Parts: sequence; C-alpha cells; structure tokens
Amino acid sequence: MSASYILKRLMMIVYTLLVVSLIVFAITQILPADAAVMMLGENATDEALEALRQSMGLNAPIWMQYGQWLGHLLQGDFGHSLRTGQAIGPVMFEALGRSMLLAVLSIGLMLVIAVPLGIIAAIRRGRIADMLVSLVSYIGVSLPEFVTATIAVLVFADLMAWLPPTGYVPLTENFADGLAHLVLPVCVISIILIAHVSRMVRSELVDVLHSDYIRAARMKGLSSGTVLRRHALRNALLPTITIVALDVGYLLGGVIVVEEIFAIPGIGRQLIVAIQARDLPSIQAGVLIMAATYSIVNFAADILYAWLDKRIQYD
Repeated sequence: MSASYILKRLMMIVYTLLVVSLIVFAITQILPADAAVMMLGENATDEALEALRQSMGLNAPIWMQYGQWLGHLLQGDFGHSLRTGQAIGPVMFEALGRSMLLAVLSIGLMLVIAVPLGIIAAIRRGRIADMLVSLVSYIGVSLPEFVTATIAVLVFADLMAWLPPTGYVPLTENFADGLAHLVLPVCVISIILIAHVSRMVRSELVDVLHSDYIRAARMKGLSSGTVLRRHALRNALLPTITIVALDVGYLLGGVIVVEEIFAIPGIGRQLIVAIQARDLPSIQAGVLIMAATYSIVNFAADILYAWLDKRIQYD
C-alpha cells in the first residue's frame, strides 16, 4: 500500500467530514429552535434575548456563523450544550466510549457465532444444518431491534429474572454488575450482525470450495480439514472484514435504538436527548462525531484488508 493512497484516503475523510459539517450546520439552522430562548427561557425579555444573540454572534450572516463554528471545531471546541451548559466535547466522547464498548462486544460475539455458522452451512450445503442456519439468518434480518429488545427484556429480565432489564453500570465500578447490564443489549445488537456475516461467510466459502486451486489441493491428497484451514478459510473470510466495516453504519444507527430502550448513556441516546431538547450544538457535535467514527473505521478496514491479502494493491 503506497503512501499516496493513504494520503488520498485521509484527504477523502477530511472532505467527507467537511461536507457532513455543512449539511448538519445547514439543517440545524432551519430547525424551529432559538439558542437564545433555549438558554434564557421563554419568559426572557426581548432586550435580553437580543443582547445574548449579539454576544453569541447569532445575528451574523450564516456563512460567518459556520466559519466561526468550524474554526472552533478545528481547535477541538465543540461548544456548550444549550440544555445543560456543559462543554459538549467531553460529554460526547465519554458517551462515544460507551457506544464503542457495545459495538466492540457485539462484533466480538458476532464473530464467535457467525463465522462457525457460516462454515457449517457451507460445508453442509443443502442439508438440514444449512437450512437451519439460513432460517436463523432470515429471522435475524427480519426482526427490527426494538422488537428483539422488547422480547429479550420480557423473557430474560421480567419472566426469568436472569438479567437486569435496563441501566448502565461502568465496568470500572462493578465489573460483574456492569457486564450483566451489557448482556441483553449486546445480544440484541449482535443478532442482525450474525445474520449478515454468517450468510456472507457461507456464500464466500461455497465459491472458494468450488475454485480450481481447491480442487488442485484435494488432488494432491490433502485432507478436507487441511484444505479448509490452510486454503479455503483465509480467502473466504477476507470479505468479512468489509462486511464488518459496513456494519459499523448499522451499529451507529441500531445502537441508538438499543441505547434508548436499555437506557444506556451512549452517544446515540445523547443525540436523541439533544434532538428532543432542540440542543443544536449537541446535535451538530453528535452527528459529526458519528460520521468521523464511520469514516475512520472504513479506512482502517481497507488497510487491514490490503495487509491480509498481499494481492491487493492500492495506488
């Protein structure tokens, strides 16, 4: 992988985030919310509101407001919440850490389950095991997160009382209790990921097992297990990296629903609260941070893909 390609991708990330910042800023400007009213309240006098707008630069042209906002962003200043008055950056990044914990645990659980399921379905193509894996995949794709989450809470929290229904406990405070609170949301998020990846692994492995070099390996007298481990799996699992990276987009969307249902204070829930309160600076920061996370993960996936498969050359 050439340095020029890495530089191009980094520049593309910067360009993408610039476009996202423009769109987000433009949308938040047309929302029916007044920052001065949010801060001083609806009972504030017109003189007080006008003085605050003047001091905050809200009376300046839109392009000038965008330039000032972007300049503060480049300095790491995301502004202050209109709802709480707190600095947005530390709150959003702390919430992002909780969301990333959910995402990492969900991806880990997905890989442990989805890859073996896909391998079993490919090896036993057309048999009962293959049909069962396909059925599980279709069910997983069909059920939205709020349905799966509701069923999980009713069964495992209310009926069986095995796990806490909602809430979040930091792992650093109480590891066992914190882990117990994460089990249900992680499982709910993982269901659709398992469905996606198991189908992809099955499809890719079926294609690889019918390729010429696999036939040649078998003709050399290698056992089926050796052919599968040494030759088939490596090439079949490479596309999984791309699928996982693309699923980060789902995670950023699906986690919002799951965090709201399970009352987990992640970035998705912070964004929902900001939208409900019309907290424009928090909305802008939350969307931009999520877009940056998605762009960086996809960039890392491209680099990892090229590192694992030396045949791929990016110019």
